[in-house]
Amino acid sequence: MRARAPGDEDGGGTQSPEFSPAPRPPRPHQGLMKGDKREELGPGPEPSGPPPPTEEEEALLEFHRSYRELFEFFCNNTTIHGAIRLVCSQHNRMKTVFWAVLWLCTFGMMYWQFGQLFGEYFSYPVSLNINLNSDKLIFPAVSICTLNPYRYKEIQEELEDLDRITEQTLFDLYKYNASHTLVAHARSRRDLREPLPHPLQRLPIPAPPHAARRVRRAGSSVRDNNPQVNRKDWKIGFQLCNQNKSDCFYQTYSSGVDAVREWYRFHYINILSRRRQDTSPSLEEDVLGKFIFTCRFNQDSCNEANYSHFHHPMYGNCYTFNDKNSSNLWMSSMPGVNNGLSLTLRTEQNDFIPLLSTVTGARVMVHERDEPAFMDDAGFNLRPGVETSISMSKEALDRLGGDYGDCTKNGSEVPVENLYNTKYTQQVCIHSCFQESMIKECGCAYIFYPRPEGVEFCDYKKHNSWGYCYYKLQDAFSSDRLGCFTKCRKPCSVTIYKLSASYSQWPSVTSQDWVFQMLSRQNNYTIKNKRDGVAKLNIFFKELNYKSNSESPSVTMVTLLSNLGSQWSLWFGSSVLSVVEMAEFIFDLLVITFLMLLRRFRSRYWSPGRGGRGTQEVASAPATSLPSSSCPYQASSSSSPPDPAISPALSAPPPAYSTLGPHPAPSGLAEASASAHAPGEP
Repeated sequence: MRARAPGDEDGGGTQSPEFSPAPRPPRPHQGLMKGDKREELGPGPEPSGPPPPTEEEEALLEFHRSYRELFEFFCNNTTIHGAIRLVCSQHNRMKTVFWAVLWLCTFGMMYWQFGQLFGEYFSYPVSLNINLNSDKLIFPAVSICTLNPYRYKEIQEELEDLDRITEQTLFDLYKYNASHTLVAHARSRRDLREPLPHPLQRLPIPAPPHAARRVRRAGSSVRDNNPQVNRKDWKIGFQLCNQNKSDCFYQTYSSGVDAVREWYRFHYINILSRRRQDTSPSLEEDVLGKFIFTCRFNQDSCNEANYSHFHHPMYGNCYTFNDKNSSNLWMSSMPGVNNGLSLTLRTEQNDFIPLLSTVTGARVMVHERDEPAFMDDAGFNLRPGVETSISMSKEALDRLGGDYGDCTKNGSEVPVENLYNTKYTQQVCIHSCFQESMIKECGCAYIFYPRPEGVEFCDYKKHNSWGYCYYKLQDAFSSDRLGCFTKCRKPCSVTIYKLSASYSQWPSVTSQDWVFQMLSRQNNYTIKNKRDGVAKLNIFFKELNYKSNSESPSVTMVTLLSNLGSQWSLWFGSSVLSVVEMAEFIFDLLVITFLMLLRRFRSRYWSPGRGGRGTQEVASAPATSLPSSSCPYQASSSSSPPDPAISPALSAPPPAYSTLGPHPAPSGLAEASASAHAPGEP
């Protein structure tokens, strides 16, 4: 069965010269199917014979009448290789099946490759491009700290009670008399103002069960020759509780030095937070000459315009050279130790806080000019009496953001407020995230990080359970339960300075006498300390070549189209026009399906006179009253002879069946009616 366009008739009957129907007005031409003929009317009202056949005329829009005709036309005319074999070998079914299976398998393989290519494209892979550049380099910022937060004599009064309790605690735990360590004289417990909360305690460690020791001893077949050590089965720690004392835990340490220092640091933070609001200038060494004896960059002396000062709660007074606030931008046009920053530092420990500052020397960090200095995270210490030479190499990294990587350009889309008011870095975001969690959970700000306006620093006199909250929060932060490491995305543009260090004794044995004499006469250096009170630092670029790493998309749209075209050519040997042919084939297929469904819908719901009643009414109607659509074409001269088996009483079929398409009419109807009609479907 072939699908035909509505109104397609074959002209199955002949018209008798004795009976001619009345002339009817011509119908407007509609879009014809391929192979249909236009209806031609006779020149006069009563033609003497059938009209001569006309040549097939092409309409504006033509569609094939069946799927088979469409498929044969496509296979005969397409430029896709192998499609014509489906038609040429139709008389050999084995070859037809072979080429059909081969064509479908090739088609499936090609689209499987298409799926792979699209999957690779939407995975957004990147390629790393490495370039080696050589040019003048901007010298980075260098931050140096004294490793002593305050001079002990000037803050001793505020630390007096803490020092007395620490001295007594050391004696109770270790029977150690620390009176000669602290400057103040010993005082009895009655003279103390009030006891400090969270005292340091000795905590016993539960011994393993006897059965477990017996199993361990029995499981070892080798004799233990290790000497027996008189180990103390206890730890040192202090207790922390929540607000209503319903939950408590011990912050313990296996080392007594670590325990005493952490406990002393915890109480020191509370004391520091009380005077952090208005720090006296006398407590901060905001004078360059008291810490840095000499400073030179590119053989030129430094001045106050080249550095800025800030105070760190643990590392004391810090000085940043060549930061974003410096008036003169330092540039390096030559590599080498003589074309960088050279500093001579004072590392005397006369004013250090004994129980807090346990390291001597200086703290140094190299960072970008517009980034804050995180001395805890990326700093390193200088050793007194040693010349430390730091050679640098610069490396820049540019990542792709968006779909190609989880990075941010300026941190605007990161859900964490930047408390440092500087350039976005991942460390800035992480510290700001922890401070936000600290304020939200504990109700106060940690003194090591910046605080928002209107928020107080933590002090157990105002927030008696902040220590409990802080250590719990620190544990959650380390295991990323706070989500800070997930929220804080990497910056898309990063500049890294790779450092390598070399050390040498400074000054040498032969030159130390005159060097120390010059430092004592010019910089008030205490000559009796000699090499323990001075250190030298050199920071320079070891070469002006720097590596630039940049990411680029591995698969672009141009690459994707090129790969798709290569696969299409590999499997079918075709071009872009072949794709258009395939699209045209699919479009014609959809149109033919739509027309067939529309024809069936019209025949079922729109045809007048459905059923037997409609048939009787049409049969009894005069020939001149039949609608023109019931006979769209005149009978052709090649109609079949009359069939006597068909009754001549049936003059016309019901009009409802004229829309289903033409069928060959019996020849007996040609003598009884004015025009032939195709028999309707039951």
